[in-house]
Amino acid sequence: MLKNQNGIFLLILFLGLFSYKSFGQNTIHQEIEKHTAKIFDSLVEIRRDLHEHPELAGNEKRTSKVIANYLSNLGLEVKTGIAGNGVIGILKGSKLGKAIGWRADMDAIKSDYTDDVPYASTVKGVQHGCGHDVHMAIGLGIAEVLSKSKESLNGTVYFIFQPEEETFVGAKKMISDNVFSQLNMDEIYSLHVTALPMGQVMVKPNEIYAYQKRIQLTFDNDLTKDDAKILYKSIRNEILRTKDEVDHWNFPKVFDSINTLTNPNTIFNDYLFLEENFVVEQDSDQVRIKSYLYETNKSNLPKILPTIEQIINNSEINDHFVSTSYIQENQTVLNDEGLTAKAINSINKIYGLGAVSKSYGQLPYFNDDFFYFQQKIPGVYFLLGGSNSDKGFVAMNHAPNFRVDEECMKIAVQTFSSLIFERTKTE
Repeated sequence: MLKNQNGIFLLILFLGLFSYKSFGQNTIHQEIEKHTAKIFDSLVEIRRDLHEHPELAGNEKRTSKVIANYLSNLGLEVKTGIAGNGVIGILKGSKLGKAIGWRADMDAIKSDYTDDVPYASTVKGVQHGCGHDVHMAIGLGIAEVLSKSKESLNGTVYFIFQPEEETFVGAKKMISDNVFSQLNMDEIYSLHVTALPMGQVMVKPNEIYAYQKRIQLTFDNDLTKDDAKILYKSIRNEILRTKDEVDHWNFPKVFDSINTLTNPNTIFNDYLFLEENFVVEQDSDQVRIKSYLYETNKSNLPKILPTIEQIINNSEINDHFVSTSYIQENQTVLNDEGLTAKAINSINKIYGLGAVSKSYGQLPYFNDDFFYFQQKIPGVYFLLGGSNSDKGFVAMNHAPNFRVDEECMKIAVQTFSSLIFERTKTE
């Protein structure tokens, strides 16, 4: 009997030690969850303040002051005037570790869409119709949560609030700034809220968005506008590459239950198309057709213009043809493959398998100048769901009735505070 009692005692002791060890590993993330819940109402308040006072690219002066004051009140070292109105908050942990960056964009967009919320924009024709107010609130929330865990934090975390994202010049300006170049970050992360279900975190290695190019087809002035329109439609039909003959340009299908990006067989993993909407310009010398094209496969990009030229040369109006060219082309967000895998593993390990959904496709129409940071620093860019059908909220960026369920901010702050905490540790 005594032997059995000793055995039971040892078993209880073993289980107790095991539980203590597990609890010890998770304590910091339990604290992160607790702090996130505690500050959530204040994050909603600041998000709504930023929503009421949107500022266009290059004019983010009030926004910059609000952010700088918030970070200063947390006790962070704050640098302002970076690449114009950019702000960087610096949180130093008490232990050695890596330097990790978190980037949030600041600017609003021109928009006259109805802003049917109690905290509607007070600036005529300007709105946070892309969710950057949400991004800033999340960034501030992560800074606050991690500042409360400073004694347990390794390394240094840089909170980068970037101006002029919508014009695709802000990130480029920031990485060229002397202050930024001295930070020597090991990794950098960011997110974008969009029309996924509320709180869903999605990511994939490599390209998040399709490659977007603006193309111009130039002809002599003898070509009529009607002929130009007919030719464009013919080119569009000939170069179109789709899966299952589905209209990939119908953007809401990216988020529907069938074609969703989390489906390994999503139609959005392989396509090429020209937009249905295009512009025909005519002056005394030339006729020009301008439109955007979207391609998921980078290796196909050099072939597109020659293919279009061949189609034109084989047409009945080839005598009027002058040239084809790209008049606008950006790189696309390109997630570091190894770092993406580590990020997924870290989040799923803390919050359970499936806390991060894997994307299998690439979004058309949108892009983000975060790729400039990724060209200098290994980085990962996530998508965050802000839609809630039960509330009638659809977080379709740059669209009428853009609404975000603010509960997604709580999930994002908790998730990415934990991710950053883990990533600051040396491997």
